[in-house]
Amino acid sequence: MKILLTGAFGNLGMSTLHELLRQGHHVRCFVTRRNAHILTSRQFAGKIELFRSDLLHPADHDAAVRGQDVIIHTAYIIPPLSEDRPEFARAINVEGTRNLLAAARSQPRPPKFLFVSTFQVFGSTQHLPPPRKVTDPMHAIDHYSTHKIACEEMVRASGLEWSIYRFCDIVPLALRKTHPIMYKIPLATRFELVHTYDAGLAIANGMRNEKIWGKILLIGGGPSCQVTYQEYLARMLNMMGLGMLPESAFATKPYFADWLDTEESQRLLDYQRYSFDDIVQHLTRIFGHQKQLISLVRPIARWWVLRLSP
Repeated sequence: MKILLTGAFGNLGMSTLHELLRQGHHVRCFVTRRNAHILTSRQFAGKIELFRSDLLHPADHDAAVRGQDVIIHTAYIIPPLSEDRPEFARAINVEGTRNLLAAARSQPRPPKFLFVSTFQVFGSTQHLPPPRKVTDPMHAIDHYSTHKIACEEMVRASGLEWSIYRFCDIVPLALRKTHPIMYKIPLATRFELVHTYDAGLAIANGMRNEKIWGKILLIGGGPSCQVTYQEYLARMLNMMGLGMLPESAFATKPYFADWLDTEESQRLLDYQRYSFDDIVQHLTRIFGHQKQLISLVRPIARWWVLRLSP
């Protein structure tokens, strides 16, 4: 199958790319010129087709989508940048998606369109009994979720064959940069995770199941990945040798996260392999060696992280 993949250099994009290639697909990666070098390393030599452009250059998009069977659109500006630079984010997120849809519709044989969305479109739901379901109403509470809702509506109204995946938090195999946003989530918040490899598998497996088209699917790690934010953060910080931070550093205003009903997506896509414990163990194998180093400067490191708390 010929597939155009946007955002191939990102967390989800890279996991998706690896799995698509493993399953034998021909992948054309839509990348900005400044990021093209990431996909020209030896591991991808001769395995992918690069299309260097920008989501805001619609004149290029006809060539990008031409001859493709499916467009997988993962490229997006996410928090905190989407909240710090909302106009820039909207241009990329909403207008970029609009441009791709228009190019797809103009093809003699229009490709199918898989759009990556988020569980954040449900808004603040901690006062409701879990899990969230596809039929739950959407409620935008920030720029990012506003953009996603707008794009979902465009995709459904596009006239193309479409599918929408609403993902929970996708855990990257990389250390996340500290940012004040980490303190905006109350510790008791229901929080669902999915391993980045499982997220990529969910997308790739969808390419061989016709039943995904015309559906919105919730993608998460399943019951073994449903924790509280406190459980998640404590495991991550302990892994790094920092230890859990004081409760007083965190907000109490409800945040937009929750557990998801992934029964249908798992039945269709068979992607849930890693539990929360597996995710922590995987990250520990990669970054656990830093624990001893951080322990030597633990008071300073904790101060450095805590200074971001409002």
